[in-house]
Amino acid sequence: MNPPAAEVWIEPVGEADLPKVRDLAERIWRSSYAGLLSPGQIEYMLDWMYSLERLRRDWTSGVVFHWPIVDQIPVGYMATQTDPHAAVLHLHKLYVLPQFQGKGLGGRLLEHAFQAATQVGCRTVRLHVNKGNLRAIACYHRHGFLKEASVVNDIGGGYFMDDYVMVRPLDLNTAQSVPSSGLLR
Repeated sequence: MNPPAAEVWIEPVGEADLPKVRDLAERIWRSSYAGLLSPGQIEYMLDWMYSLERLRRDWTSGVVFHWPIVDQIPVGYMATQTDPHAAVLHLHKLYVLPQFQGKGLGGRLLEHAFQAATQVGCRTVRLHVNKGNLRAIACYHRHGFLKEASVVNDIGGGYFMDDYVMVRPLDLNTAQSVPSSGLLR
């Protein structure tokens, strides 16, 4: 017998909720990147990208955070920022707790980002993804992303980010509105 479906909502994250984003990042990153990055690099990147000071700086610079809520509990997060001059929505972060991965939440967050991008006139969604993160790359391919470039960035501390830049063109005339609520099985 299948378990009952859970209610899912995608909601904006308020500034007061940024500590919860950091908590989610710590739980997700240590699990999801264990086979891709050294423990030292994981801790370095968590401190670099997810300190409360950094999250607040991102927030005040126009980064918009959303998270999926399952049974009234946040189970991941997404961070986006629009560049109106280039008509691009940058997808900076998209993560879901390991026990909720593979259930369509990442796709729901992507569809939410596509809808937000088209509403403000963006023509492209762009992201960086670790070259070894095959599950995420496959998800992005399923949702229409193509590899645009391969980049290696020195992030300090003796660490590098070895990423693909992926892009997804948006057709502003045919973008479908996707509800941000529904059921998760």
